[in-house]
Amino acid sequence: MQTIDLRGRSLSTAEMLAAVPRATAARAEALATATAIVEDVRVRGEEALREQAERFDRVTGHAIRVPREHLDEALSNLDPVIREAIEKAIARVRRASEAQVPAPAVTEIGPGARIRQRWQPVGRAGVYIPGGKAVYPSSVIMNVVPAQVAGVGSIALASPPQQQDGDRVHPTILAAAALLGVDEVYAMGGAGAIGAFAWGVESLGLEPVDVVTGPGNNFVASAKRAVAGVVGTDSEAGATEILVVADETADPELLAADLISQAEHDEQASAVLVTDSAALAEAVQARVAARAETTRHRDRVQTALAGPQSAVVLVDDREAAVAFSNAYAPEHLELHLRDAAEAADLFTSAGAVFVGEDSPVSLGDYLAGSNHVLPTGGQARYAPGLGAYTFLRPQQVIEYDRAALAEVRRSIVALAESEALPAHGEAIEARFAAVAEPAASAGA
Repeated sequence: MQTIDLRGRSLSTAEMLAAVPRATAARAEALATATAIVEDVRVRGEEALREQAERFDRVTGHAIRVPREHLDEALSNLDPVIREAIEKAIARVRRASEAQVPAPAVTEIGPGARIRQRWQPVGRAGVYIPGGKAVYPSSVIMNVVPAQVAGVGSIALASPPQQQDGDRVHPTILAAAALLGVDEVYAMGGAGAIGAFAWGVESLGLEPVDVVTGPGNNFVASAKRAVAGVVGTDSEAGATEILVVADETADPELLAADLISQAEHDEQASAVLVTDSAALAEAVQARVAARAETTRHRDRVQTALAGPQSAVVLVDDREAAVAFSNAYAPEHLELHLRDAAEAADLFTSAGAVFVGEDSPVSLGDYLAGSNHVLPTGGQARYAPGLGAYTFLRPQQVIEYDRAALAEVRRSIVALAESEALPAHGEAIEARFAAVAEPAASAGA
């Protein structure tokens, strides 16, 4: 891993952002490619999806709309131990997601004047589950459960077909979908799947969705940007990131293990350590090198750690570490500090914060109850992770009676005139115009 030494430097916000390690070239390339793929699906539909499946997944002639019997078969063959783990994760994520649904509220502005705040679920959601280098039944849970908690009535799921699984979606993903009652599943992957959700594919019976969610690589994240405005999306949950802030009390072995745990996702994964201890940095570098040699996905891990997106960052003190972390705005932030619980409130920009050595990112990936679909690429400075609120739309319902409208009549007219929009005021005055007396009846 490269070393970025920021000690002895006083950096502005712009300089701090420039110092953050990012694979910017890879993201720019991904956006151009993903936009072209999405447009191809919009124009050519199923034909484009089949060509993309052959090109990217080496699959031809497969059933893009997954038959119900494939789901039933996958569930019946699911390892009981895995089923128990999935069911436990479902229960935990459901419980945490339920806390994310705001209660309706009524604000009494004055007598006869009130505003109701309500939260309406979208009608239909499309959730994307990655495939290829790893299998993610956990992502089925993280996407589907919050949508169900929000009250979404129609949920479609997409995941790439796997050549090694008979050109089907991976059976564990199908089983997780079946456990959650999702039976509209499509064997399609990458940016093409995002385009299909946004535009629909008539020949497959795939209707457009209102919101697209789910993690993926940089191409999937870029595809969301390409369809933004056509459908709603969650944050761009692209190639994974972990940033660890540690002091001299941290255990180098645990830090190395956690950095590698995220680097094994993808060659574009980001692993960053920020510390004010040069001795700790040296020890972690040694342990990372040793562990990377023996891990199953050694080549993938070593590529990610050697990339421009990964680094050991040396800072002068806690204040500088906080400033760097908040500028980076990582997807996952781990705090290995002597006073981690007290310090956590200082770290304001992160998809999720893991406090102390017994709260590793792997916990959040599976069974913490928190959601693991989180913003990447610095979006945590302004965007949340996935939750029930992703599928909800706040609406204001305005109810005024005649007396309450009369109370603000003159002010509305005055403001309308000041903005040179007199018809706005006239719409108010029309409600107070004298009502004509009915004509006298004949012979009266």
